[in-house]
Amino acid sequence: MPTPTTTPAETDVLIVGGGLGGVAAALAVCRAGRNAVLTEETDWIGGQLTAQAVPPDEHPWVEQFGVTATYRALREAIRDHYRRWYPLRADALDLPRLNPGAGRVSKLCHEPRVALAVLESMLAPHRTAGRLTVLTEHRPVSAQADGDTVRAVTLEDVRDGARHTVAAPYVIDATETGELLDLAAVEHALGAESRAEFDEPHAPEIADPLNQQGITVCFAVSHHEGADHTIDRPAGYDFWRSYRPDFWPGPLLGFLAPDPRTLAPVERTFVPNPDVDPLDINADQSADAGDKELWGFRRILARRLHRPGAFDSDITLVNWPLNDYWLKPLVGAGEQTAREALAGARELSLSVLYWLQTEAPRPDGGTGFPGLRLRPDITGTADGLAKSAYVRESRRIKAVTTVTEHDVAIDLVGPYGGTRHRDSVGIGGYRIDLHPSTGGDQYVDIGSVPFEIPLGALVPRRVRNLLPAGKNIGTTHITNGCYRLHPVEWNVGEVAGALAAHCLAENVQPHQVQEEDKRFDEFARVLDRAGVQRHWPDIRGY
Repeated sequence: MPTPTTTPAETDVLIVGGGLGGVAAALAVCRAGRNAVLTEETDWIGGQLTAQAVPPDEHPWVEQFGVTATYRALREAIRDHYRRWYPLRADALDLPRLNPGAGRVSKLCHEPRVALAVLESMLAPHRTAGRLTVLTEHRPVSAQADGDTVRAVTLEDVRDGARHTVAAPYVIDATETGELLDLAAVEHALGAESRAEFDEPHAPEIADPLNQQGITVCFAVSHHEGADHTIDRPAGYDFWRSYRPDFWPGPLLGFLAPDPRTLAPVERTFVPNPDVDPLDINADQSADAGDKELWGFRRILARRLHRPGAFDSDITLVNWPLNDYWLKPLVGAGEQTAREALAGARELSLSVLYWLQTEAPRPDGGTGFPGLRLRPDITGTADGLAKSAYVRESRRIKAVTTVTEHDVAIDLVGPYGGTRHRDSVGIGGYRIDLHPSTGGDQYVDIGSVPFEIPLGALVPRRVRNLLPAGKNIGTTHITNGCYRLHPVEWNVGEVAGALAAHCLAENVQPHQVQEEDKRFDEFARVLDRAGVQRHWPDIRGY
């Protein structure tokens, strides 16, 4: 995506971070007739769906209700892209709920580039109208604050080191790690809170800011029987080949791994290009987690969904227990440690691939799948790995409202419980899903109820004009595990953008909108008109 030759010195709303929350924020700002600058560190907008190569994690009712109108438009446009341009077989072409990859993790498994094309299309009218400037390959390096107000952010072009400062009355932090919270000295939490702070049953006794969920560098592969696509042996392969975590039932590079919900050892299966009709796949994790059959779990292209001969292999995304990296924290331990964490995560993923190609047990009793081909054309990179690591945990604002385990955990609130927020600005649903962490914790997987997103979780306690638009809202280490998924991030970003535009139009501040019933009701009507669902329908049984 080309970057403009000139960078505005000021704008109405500066959105730093071009993931799903950032894109949703930009759409909401521009839809309200305001100008915005959207930045992104990589050359792809879309974050989790694109640069991180993670098919969407969604709740079971996503096809009926429970997402914003614009998120639903994104999903349907992805399906339309396949219908228009791909050689789908006739019975697949007619499916209203087409799952392009027939993966089990989502009802809409698809390629990163397709999501990128759709997101670009959604932003295109606003760029043409001059309301939106998109700066890819730019990262924030400093922020200028005056008391409780963030005045401007300095951005660096990662290609040539040139720096630009952009001022704005509202700044939205849509970065993957909450970078602006640190740069602008906004009060925030990081890692695990102590149990005493919020009395959460699953919190540790002692707080540990460096206890963070592992990151994953995803990659895509296809399989070509009889070919040899074996990569060079990674330099750190011997370490990863022998590494066995204390809480793991065997070597990390193996198909035996804990079940996230029960922690019991479970053997995964791996059969490339299975002879199964993709239309027989039912992607419903509430009924079947689907994660025991690795090839089909995050498959993003199913060859048999298309006319014979169109594709000679499925394509699947590798985001498995084997390539979660948790040896060093990504956030809060300094730039050197962050670089080492990213390098370690990349080496782990390459080691997983090399192990699959050379040593993994095959159903026929042999070893290795040399026909596995790394797909840099799918991830848009030279080395075939995703452009960015999948980051599950961010810095989190010290918010007016903090969502805790007591608000959402089914064991605490019952099957029909959960906190109903006066200031709800959206909804979501997902289990509290915490991956192994840098503090040595194994999986924490807790049942949760469909939940609401309180506006207070988007409002910092002190700072008046910075809003979060992703995993950096007011959750805890525990509840981040269910508020971090794709549709919730989009919802949070859309609300942040709408709130910034609303505050500019009405000459009010976010704190006033959240605190005062009349002002909140006015903003709620804005969200209702935009198709933001703020409460779950009262249907027993979901």
